[in-house]
Amino acid sequence: MEINLISDTVTKPSPEMLQEMFKAQVGDDVFKQDPTVNAFEKAVADWFGKEAALFFPSGTMANQTAIKLNTQPGDQIICDKWSHIHLYEAGGASFNSGVNFNLIDGNRGMITAEQVKAGINDPEFYHAPKTQMVSIENTTNRGGGACYDIEELKKIKTVCQEHHLKYHLDGARLWNALVVKNEHPKQYGELFDTISVCFSKGLGAPIGSVLLGDAETMKRALRIRKIFGGNLRQSGYLAAAGLYALKNNIVRLADDHRRAFELGQMLKELSWVDSVEEPETNILIFSVRAPLDEKTVIEKLKSKGIMISSMGHGKLRMVTHLDYRQVMHEYVAEHLRKITF
Repeated sequence: MEINLISDTVTKPSPEMLQEMFKAQVGDDVFKQDPTVNAFEKAVADWFGKEAALFFPSGTMANQTAIKLNTQPGDQIICDKWSHIHLYEAGGASFNSGVNFNLIDGNRGMITAEQVKAGINDPEFYHAPKTQMVSIENTTNRGGGACYDIEELKKIKTVCQEHHLKYHLDGARLWNALVVKNEHPKQYGELFDTISVCFSKGLGAPIGSVLLGDAETMKRALRIRKIFGGNLRQSGYLAAAGLYALKNNIVRLADDHRRAFELGQMLKELSWVDSVEEPETNILIFSVRAPLDEKTVIEKLKSKGIMISSMGHGKLRMVTHLDYRQVMHEYVAEHLRKITF
């Protein structure tokens, strides 16, 4: 048995999702003539109470498009130092948009309104970059799936309004936050100028993210997607997977959260584990005791068919997902308890 807990991106479409993909009515989306893509974009926009949405091949491209929409070269973005747009998008913000970051030292990837306010440059001081945008990541990737308190997000919104800043949400795993916090997408649609959400992680689609905003902004996004090479033709086959995920795979995220929590409880009992970051959603981060290193742990688990990943500095990560079934969960639990170093 091989069990992949490296990421929730490793999932494969279920037979039911594949059937929806096979049945999709398609056209040329470059001409906006793919009925399934059009239906998908409208459905996601309606969920969030936004005027419009645009389908993208990846979350990185959706985020990079949002940055391009919301900034000019020389501007500055305020975000947490662990933000995906800073760490894991290949320097795209500087390459594509000519912007830099004011990196905030938040808590598990989350920043506060007070920190945002303190990080805004005086717009009259032309020696410093002009602060133009605030970007939030929810849930936080390197923060172990931590979720923002929506009241704090509202406070940050107020700061943005007072200082005329654009407000973007990298919501790659927002679905997980919605489930664990019992929140509605429209609560986020009301707050943010632009939102990106991913369908190829916890929701199990093979590809795709959606960027949301007002109609005028999404019209401009269409041009930027073209410039970035993101136009697709009969992409309704992919959008059908997203529609299926939207209807069927959100509520079940609670199973992933439960299993991550149970793994965390098991790890706390093991002598070779130093600390466990309390999982809120489906990402579990833990540290090993010195002199044990993460590579040794990874190889030992790999020999049992269990794949996990290293975050460096003695930290390891497990991510639960829809392809991680209960029988696999029991297998992992059994071998975690048996392993010795």
